[in-house]
Amino acid sequence: MEIGNIFICDYKKLDGITTRVVDEESVYVASGFCLFYLNSNKELLPIAIQLAQRPAQDNPIFLASDSDSDWLLAKMFIKNADYLEHQGIEHLLKTHMLGEVFAMATLRNLPSAHPIYKMLISHFRATIHINNHVRNQLLGPAGALSLSSLGSEGVLELMRRGLSDLKYSALCLPDNIIARGLDTVPNFYYRDDGLKLWTVLNSFVREMIKQFYLSDQNVAEDKELQDWVKEIFIHGVFGNPFSGFPSTLETTNELIKFLTMIIFTVSAQHAAVNNGQFHYQGWIPNSPPLLVKPPPNKKDKISMESIVEALPNVGHTAIFTQTAWTMSFNYDDVVPLGLNPDDHFDEVFPRQIQKDLLNELHFLGEKISERNSKLEVPYNYLNPSYVENSITI
Repeated sequence: MEIGNIFICDYKKLDGITTRVVDEESVYVASGFCLFYLNSNKELLPIAIQLAQRPAQDNPIFLASDSDSDWLLAKMFIKNADYLEHQGIEHLLKTHMLGEVFAMATLRNLPSAHPIYKMLISHFRATIHINNHVRNQLLGPAGALSLSSLGSEGVLELMRRGLSDLKYSALCLPDNIIARGLDTVPNFYYRDDGLKLWTVLNSFVREMIKQFYLSDQNVAEDKELQDWVKEIFIHGVFGNPFSGFPSTLETTNELIKFLTMIIFTVSAQHAAVNNGQFHYQGWIPNSPPLLVKPPPNKKDKISMESIVEALPNVGHTAIFTQTAWTMSFNYDDVVPLGLNPDDHFDEVFPRQIQKDLLNELHFLGEKISERNSKLEVPYNYLNPSYVENSITI
């Protein structure tokens, strides 16, 4: 523990949320913990699972050394919790819904001639449309999240809890990685590729801002810009001062970081949490949205038959798998990160900076592809060629 080889996932946000009723019985959602160990082979492996927050005799700690059936079902329940947090908080809340806040604030406060509008508007293509689809379909009566263990109301409550303690630093990847103690974990390609993408985007934004804001005073005195960031603060985090979200931007550095966060969130971060869903959630036992039997409360009582009985029925399984496939699907009109078919800049320098960005993204993509060629399981979700410019699905 002292040298940083122990990690923990804590699913306390799920504790106490009313779950869905299946066959007149409320289903169970694990709100406990999963302990991981970074072994001498540099593998991060689960070694212990507790399925509820409070210790009790009927809440045993399952170990990797337990029977195969006990350990498998414990992992399935903790993966059910992980699926719900992933969809409700990491995917919908932190990318889709915040992306809509960014888009609406931009449309309502920045005129089309404003340089920040020109920089951002291509990153909001189809976001409001797809979010309406999420509300009507994914959270609708027959949607995958409505059929999940929490149901639509439970997922919305989870999102409320996620929003109540959302921090600005959680959306800024360099800050987030350090805060979570993940800066030295080996073979962590999301971190490695994400930080490189953040650096490329940050350099692009910095060069752009230098063209339009010659001093900190220019930033502080831009009323349209200040109205824009204030609206994001009010409608994004409900004016929560403990979130760390800025309600004003006083310097060019603050503006550069804020813009980098927005572009990264609606492009790279969404790609990271969205594009691999079918690969990892398409096989339902690996990431079950719903488990219909209660979790084990004693060891050595689980059989393979009882594990199969805990899985959702064929109809629900088909809906969950089809949803994971649809959300991971690339459409014909995808606009990759860095491309702006409707270029809003007429000036020479901004156009050149955009070309420089494309070159940097192409170079990074080649490096990622070269690394992936040596991996048994390539990590391609943050390869710029596969990162969409906006949230469209």
